[in-house]
Amino acid sequence: MEWLTDGISSDSVVLMKKALLATAALTAAAAGGAALAARKQAADIRSLPDPYPADVIATEPRGVTSFIERPDGTVIRAVTAGEGPTVVFAHGIYCSVLEWSVVWDILLERGYRVIAFDQRGHGQSTIGTDGISSQSMAEDYLAVLENYDVRGGILLAHSMGGFLAVAAVVDVAGVADRLSGLILMSTFAGNVLAGAPQNKAQIPLIKSGALVKLAANDTAGTLFARSLCGDNPSPAMLDAFLEVFRGTDHRSLLPILEALDDEDRGDRLGEITIPTIVLCGEKDTTTPPSQSERLAAGIPGAQLRWVPGAGHMLNWEAVDEMVESIEALSGTA
Repeated sequence: MEWLTDGISSDSVVLMKKALLATAALTAAAAGGAALAARKQAADIRSLPDPYPADVIATEPRGVTSFIERPDGTVIRAVTAGEGPTVVFAHGIYCSVLEWSVVWDILLERGYRVIAFDQRGHGQSTIGTDGISSQSMAEDYLAVLENYDVRGGILLAHSMGGFLAVAAVVDVAGVADRLSGLILMSTFAGNVLAGAPQNKAQIPLIKSGALVKLAANDTAGTLFARSLCGDNPSPAMLDAFLEVFRGTDHRSLLPILEALDDEDRGDRLGEITIPTIVLCGEKDTTTPPSQSERLAAGIPGAQLRWVPGAGHMLNWEAVDEMVESIEALSGTA
């Protein structure tokens, strides 16, 4: 640091060094104070009640498991159970079939056949030679529908799953013909950064790998997962999400993460003729209400349903509203 003090009197140098040391001490104290505040906030969140038993939230749906082989070598893990009107679930990025842990048994009790699958590159599904893109993943939707011979089914798709559902319906021949209803939940047609400061902050951190490292820390992980919820985050929900997020190969998913912002099918929403419900939490900061409003405005006849106080994780935050939407489209309400 000698270059900083050239030409300055020795007394001034001493004062400068004292000032620098004081500044460093204040910065360290502030950082320490922030860390203490963060740990307290995380502890407060961890003390909140769970709306469902923790073991229910943390247990994957039970049923008959199939592994669907795709032409490029990708293998899609899918699970099915029950008989009756069919509901197919498509989860969001960095998640798996675990998303549907609560609603699964409720629908079985009400006489539905339920199907869920791990998206390409997620959970137990692999990535073949075609790689991971909106096209390859949208085509996987058709493979799942054909594998189970779904006819007149309801597709409920969350977040990235909804973005891909739109792509599947408008780009992949045969998908729309197998559906009688579509529920787009906490999702978007594209341009995922629009109106979402949280995404603008978090997505670069995910791309760099920094957020994955931060999420490995209990305090930082808790606060990150909490950012996806609304007024009532629950420890079991956060833990279930973090378990999958931490176990994901994030680098392999970068192409689809890029596509969420680079691609936009908003100008093609009018091609969707399936009866559609758009479901959104009023406090969703990941796919904010403006994205759902755009979907509902663009899809002819779509219903827009709001969930007060809820955030992005409606699969656990708004189970009753999900079931009500399914019943509305299946005519069993």
